[in-house]
Amino acid sequence: MNLSNLKPAKGSVKTRKRIGRGPGSGLGGTSTRGHKGAKSRSGYSRKAGFEGGQMPIQRRLPKFGFKNINRVAYRAINLSTLQKLADDKQLTKIGLEELKASGFISASHLVKILAKGELSVKLDVTAHAFSKKAEDAITAAGGTIIKL
Repeated sequence: MNLSNLKPAKGSVKTRKRIGRGPGSGLGGTSTRGHKGAKSRSGYSRKAGFEGGQMPIQRRLPKFGFKNINRVAYRAINLSTLQKLADDKQLTKIGLEELKASGFISASHLVKILAKGELSVKLDVTAHAFSKKAEDAITAAGGTIIKL
């Protein structure tokens, strides 16, 4: 075998249908489009969602819901997570950099501290938002909160 006798595998290459090339081809005349009607004309295109005149699904179903463009999405971090982080790395201050370094958030995330779990160490916590119970728990443990 060399470059001069390379061929595709048998049956892998098919010749395309050459429609509209006269009656001898067997594909002349109406060129596989049938007789008359919009679909036989050039330039025909069916509307997206057209169901043959039946009421289309996007009109049968009711409208619902909306997207609130003013919504602020926070990444939730619980007190139990802060406690574990403080224990593992012997931290007294936890901010966005520490959370980023440990893989809880990425650069673009906003952080909200929630009150699930217990906090037994004094921590200075920096975040974008705090739940009321989380604020109380951090200050009760002798720590401080800083809202960004």
